[in-house]
Amino acid sequence: MPNQGYAYREGLAPSTLNGSSPTSTKSSWFSFMSSKWPRWFFLITLLQALICMAFEAYVFGIFQTALADEQRPETESQRRTIPTFLTLFIFAFLYELIIVWDALRMKNTIQIIGVCIANLAIMIYAAIQIEQIQIAVQEMEAAGALVRGREDMWDDMRPFLVAIPCIFSAGTIAMGFVAWKLYQVFAWDILKTIGADYRMKKRFLHYQVYIALLKFDFFFFLGFTVQFLVIVGDIEVVEYALTAAAIPITVAILVSAAYFTQRENKLGVVATILLYLGGLSYFIFKLVRIYQPGYSQHYMAVRRSLTAFTVVTILLIILTIINAVVCMRNFGNGLKQHLLKPKGPEKSADLNSVSLQDVKPQMASRMTID
Repeated sequence: MPNQGYAYREGLAPSTLNGSSPTSTKSSWFSFMSSKWPRWFFLITLLQALICMAFEAYVFGIFQTALADEQRPETESQRRTIPTFLTLFIFAFLYELIIVWDALRMKNTIQIIGVCIANLAIMIYAAIQIEQIQIAVQEMEAAGALVRGREDMWDDMRPFLVAIPCIFSAGTIAMGFVAWKLYQVFAWDILKTIGADYRMKKRFLHYQVYIALLKFDFFFFLGFTVQFLVIVGDIEVVEYALTAAAIPITVAILVSAAYFTQRENKLGVVATILLYLGGLSYFIFKLVRIYQPGYSQHYMAVRRSLTAFTVVTILLIILTIINAVVCMRNFGNGLKQHLLKPKGPEKSADLNSVSLQDVKPQMASRMTID
């Protein structure tokens, strides 16, 4: 058998001969698991998720069994703190697994790097929750909202809560190392039929970064919204309704943004940029409101975590706006033809090509990101 190079030895090059395509689209969904470094990256993410979810579930169980039957209005926000954290972590782990699966399946180096950064952000959030849960437990104990004889509840919780960010730290380091290996392997596949044109390669890179940002925008916006709607109490009905309605609207905006950019629709991209600016104004307003006298007491139970999510979301929106402008400036230079080029049988059934999905046409030669 002829020497197929490093990518083939790693199991990342197409295994069929004479240019034939796989016969099953479904079989290609997890074909990356037969390759060393993609398999390791996915397993690290999965193991991290399973261990941390087990720890969060254990903490949740301790908390629920210690709650008194009588509900007190003054501790209602604290009562919802741990269940909300558990829900957010479950969503974070599942969403991260989907993003990792998508990145490995499509051999998207940019998205792999984004996952490592997002994992670091979740680690910081896991560290923030330790103090917030401790404060919530102390306030509920002082208010008599816990079952008698459970004064040692915090001592039971603390080791597991401390272990979670430690696991994330180790996971992030391991993911970073494997991501570097994946970059070395995937680099040749990033621009397949884009060709050796340096400028075209840069345009495609900008497009990939933009699509990845849209995916992470969704997670951090939803994380903020869940905490706001579930834990924060005593907010106006109008503000509550608008925040809840923003979830489906945001999904529509993000999907539309990917669609308009892929098809180089300038009017649509300009409209989404204006909506981004509106979202940026909203999150800046919420960041001020969290610490504003007369309102800050409503956010006390989740002040730090809300602040973290708000700051990250603001930064992501700014980066998204910048990348949207850069992508729009690249319109009319030939990238659209590559993005919308008909693909082979193994890709034609992929219905995610518009829904925040990048496009990887075929190329035989090895490429790198300059």
